[in-house]
Amino acid sequence: MSEITSYLEKYFSIPGVRAVGVGGSRSANSFDSTSDYDIYVFTERELDKEEREKIILPVSSRYEICGDYFGPGDEYFVDALGVEFDVMFFNTSWFEDIVRSVWIDGRASNGYTTCFLYTLKNLTVEFEKESWLTNLKKIIDTPYPEKLRENIVHRNLMLMKDKPFSSYYEQIEKAISRGDINSISHRRSAFLESYFDALFAINRLLHPGEKRLISFALDNCTALPENFEADMKKALNTNSPELLKTLSDMVEKLRKII
Repeated sequence: MSEITSYLEKYFSIPGVRAVGVGGSRSANSFDSTSDYDIYVFTERELDKEEREKIILPVSSRYEICGDYFGPGDEYFVDALGVEFDVMFFNTSWFEDIVRSVWIDGRASNGYTTCFLYTLKNLTVEFEKESWLTNLKKIIDTPYPEKLRENIVHRNLMLMKDKPFSSYYEQIEKAISRGDINSISHRRSAFLESYFDALFAINRLLHPGEKRLISFALDNCTALPENFEADMKKALNTNSPELLKTLSDMVEKLRKII
């Protein structure tokens, strides 16, 4: 990580910055030639555009500052390194609330419940004040809470097929009957988001995010539904009524490993 330290240090002295970490594939040593650096800057206040420009403009000829399409952040190509920095700004109070509400209170979401906790667990701390980030990491360095596991599985099974109204399965069924390919694709994605959230919770694993989920499951889940890979391929590659049978089978096979 030494090649980027001098660039990260520019964030350390900004008033309100509590910690800086590096995560993503670079931190996990699973990166390839297309991988960027995921930089997490934890702040007690919103940094203005001028503060961010002072860091970026001297080192980059290609950048997007304050794009904020996926939350507060900047993306820029560091010319001297030949790599891209994806900088995300997380409010410290908001992030503390995420850790507390999910890990301690057991609050489940519609898919991706523990993604921010995965980021926290796997990032490398580059800078912090008063061990703030290290102490947050210690909170989740404990056995996976059973309450959280149960809540994630229950909520996402309900969303996938068990709700009496407007489950993802029912919405896909209606979309197929209407020949609405766009709606099929949209609701199938939501179904799979809940499927993986439940699968990782069953295995007491933090959710790694959007990328490489099938390979992550194969490499890390000790309990996998029967015909996991084959069912995933069928679920992703058909829009016909056969899709409904596949999704229904996937739900039932998931129940068997709870």
